[in-house]
Amino acid sequence: MSKYIVEANDVNFSYTIRNSTANSLKQVFINSAKGIGSDVEILATSGVTLELSRGEVLGVIGKNGAGKSTLLKLLAGILPPSSGVVKVRGSIAPLIELGAGLNPELTGAENIVLFGVLLGNSRKVMQENIELIAEWAGLTEFIDLPIRNYSTGMQSRLGFSIATFQKSDLLIIDEVLSVGDSEFQAKSLNRIDGLISSGEATILVSHDLGLIRERASKVLWLDKGKQIMLGQPEEVIDAYKAH
Repeated sequence: MSKYIVEANDVNFSYTIRNSTANSLKQVFINSAKGIGSDVEILATSGVTLELSRGEVLGVIGKNGAGKSTLLKLLAGILPPSSGVVKVRGSIAPLIELGAGLNPELTGAENIVLFGVLLGNSRKVMQENIELIAEWAGLTEFIDLPIRNYSTGMQSRLGFSIATFQKSDLLIIDEVLSVGDSEFQAKSLNRIDGLISSGEATILVSHDLGLIRERASKVLWLDKGKQIMLGQPEEVIDAYKAH
């Protein structure tokens, strides 16, 4: 059995968008005669290869549009790779878009059960922990209200509390600490630190290079979807800043 929680080998992801000038079959033929393609293929992630063991923290850095969020979705199983292989062993807590798994028409309590089940927990476990999850999020008095009445910050706190109340094998974090007030950010960081110290494999995306430098055991640098460098935090961050 492999010691790795995550294995990615030459992972690529591309998608196709329609050329805006080809809005009819006639235009497709005209474009073809002129050598203009009717479709445009976008390569969002290219040639990513990495391994992550239990207890390791992989920091992912790069400018906006570098393919960081796309890579996380590939590793979380939200997107299938166009080519290459992604293997994840064990349960995943994906903190990619807080609130994305919540239903605005349901109450906070109902969403705790729904989102928790979607993350792989049993309905019984989620029902038994509604009060605990609501209390951590600071939403006890609002938990029976539909979350369409929640602010964005309240929804973020609820989503984070649901996703992290139980230990998983892989924690995926995409700029989570950039949302909410400073108190929520500090509280969230403490919980993340606890999960990391308990041995979870963790993938952390952030523009905060200080945060990456402090917590990552290795760093991946992406640029326009391509893997530029993978190695020790100091080495990769210094090369990225000098680029």
